[in-house]
Amino acid sequence: MNQASLPISTVREIRDQCLCLATQRAARLLARRFDRLFAPLGLTNGQFSMLVALSGQWKPRLGELADFLAMDSTTVTAAVKTLEKRGLVALMPDEADARVRRPALTDAGRVLVAQAVPLWRAEHGKLNAEMAPQDPTALAQILRQLG
Repeated sequence: MNQASLPISTVREIRDQCLCLATQRAARLLARRFDRLFAPLGLTNGQFSMLVALSGQWKPRLGELADFLAMDSTTVTAAVKTLEKRGLVALMPDEADARVRRPALTDAGRVLVAQAVPLWRAEHGKLNAEMAPQDPTALAQILRQLG
């Protein structure tokens, strides 16, 4: 056996028991599934999540949005700029500190979220049915505890 090689039993152990690998694989599969769903709207799953996060009353700073989405700040800034170029998000100066910019949905962004949510609900319903008899809500709660 090559010294750099792992025994096949170790490879199988990690494949079958590693939570990190399992969640990475699941995240990639889910991301592709929802990317296909939102493609007719010109959105990715990540853009959908960001638009939804901005659709409520919360007016986060970019760093707060990054924390909420578990993303790094530079990635969020780039994503917001892309959405801003499309006219879906506007960067507004903070009332207390003009150096701080807060992303906010535009009317076009709100319309697009309103179009995307029914698609998400239908697809999420299919996903939940596929996961039966497991409880997908319980799984989501468990995954949130990791953060």
